Amino acid sequence: MSEEKTYASMKDIKSGRFILIDNIPCRVVEIDTSAPGKHGAAKMRITAVGVFDGQKRTLLKPSSADAEVPIISKKKAQVVSISGTSAQLMDLETYDTYEVAIPEDMRDALKNGAEVEVIEYGENRAISRISGTV
Repeated sequence: MSEEKTYASMKDIKSGRFILIDNIPCRVVEIDTSAPGKHGAAKMRITAVGVFDGQKRTLLKPSSADAEVPIISKKKAQVVSISGTSAQLMDLETYDTYEVAIPEDMRDALKNGAEVEVIEYGENRAISRISGTV
């Protein structure tokens, strides 16, 4: 797994999309744009939340600049077992097993045998949503 990225114009960034801030993939939650001034271009302030750590980050750039966008892969996995706040998952394509932390909002709903969607970037993995039961 490599940390692949591409570039997009700051003007093309929308809420809900992914962006790299300090080489950490984040989901955009808010965008503020200032008007162009006497001595410069319009600036954009992007507020985003880290996909894997949940921390809030801010990026400030001119609207004509480019932003790094991570290429995040989505895969299906099945819950093999749950122990505390982590779940052992099996990839439904390669049958590899691995362990990930269970997000707080999914701890009550996640059950053994459930099918989940996992997002991956580099060596990081996180459960993004519960698809259903097998």
